Amino acid sequence: QCLLSGSWRSDTSCRMVVSALDKDNRFSGFYLPGPAAGYSELLTSPLEGSQQDTGLVPQPTFSFTVNWRLQETARTSVFLGQCYVDTNGEETLHALWLLREAADNPAEDWKATR
Repeated sequence: QCLLSGSWRSDTSCRMVVSALDKDNRFSGFYLPGPAAGYSELLTSPLEGSQQDTGLVPQPTFSFTVNWRLQETARTSVFLGQCYVDTNGEETLHALWLLREAADNPAEDWKATR
């Protein structure tokens, strides 16, 4: 069964800790990027998300939002992915993400999302 609760580490040493899912399959936790992210000023940042019901889908999709705690700029990331279980029972998360920075004005909007 693919449950997101617990501690996860990415290939780039980012770390995500997820609380137990509530009755609506929602969760919270925190996210801390690894050294490869290049942001030395990043603090542990809160995350909130949800996962499909594993009773309905054995390898569920999930999504979560991270509101980065930065000293000088506002950034938010959204992650969207799926949890897979291999033949040995090993759980793996595959996800895509978008990072949004606050833009000073609408003319700068084009470069605010990566």
